[in-house]
Amino acid sequence: MTLLEMTGTPIGSYAPDFELPDVDSTVHHLARSLENCQAIGVIFLCNHCPYVQQYTGRLKQLHDDLSSKGVSFIGINSNDARQNPEDAFDRMQSFVKKYQLNFPYLWDPTQDVARSFGALKTPHAFLLDGDGILCYSGGIDDNADPSQVKERYLQNAIAQLLAGKPIKPDSTDPIGCSLKWRR
Repeated sequence: MTLLEMTGTPIGSYAPDFELPDVDSTVHHLARSLENCQAIGVIFLCNHCPYVQQYTGRLKQLHDDLSSKGVSFIGINSNDARQNPEDAFDRMQSFVKKYQLNFPYLWDPTQDVARSFGALKTPHAFLLDGDGILCYSGGIDDNADPSQVKERYLQNAIAQLLAGKPIKPDSTDPIGCSLKWRR
């Protein structure tokens, strides 16, 4: 187990609160977002990762399908822009326009939020219930190729949460690029 895994938020614990800016500099506060939701998917993304680019359409569709049920998503970019200039804050605006994101895309320049959640990859999904308790951590599904998906982990976790059932599995291995940590 890595240090990041040991310091991340365990399933069944309160998720770390945060205040982060999105691409239009509006500050989003997790606790305020939870006031209006039954569930929030916090998904660590970045601009350059081909896995994120493959999953963006699926995330948008899932957000559209579930927003009327009180489910929302928040994307967070925590990658070190010095290592990957394409992941810089100003490039996030282009990413949002190109992919027409329908949920906030926030900037975590200190990487504190990623560390406190225990994010390892992009994309890496964390599902919170309406009280801010972490219920699921891991992949969005089991295959980056949408035509090969057999298990829709995040979608299933949300359905189980909304139905008041235990989430099984409550964690999976995320598929994607490693998060780029500052040196």
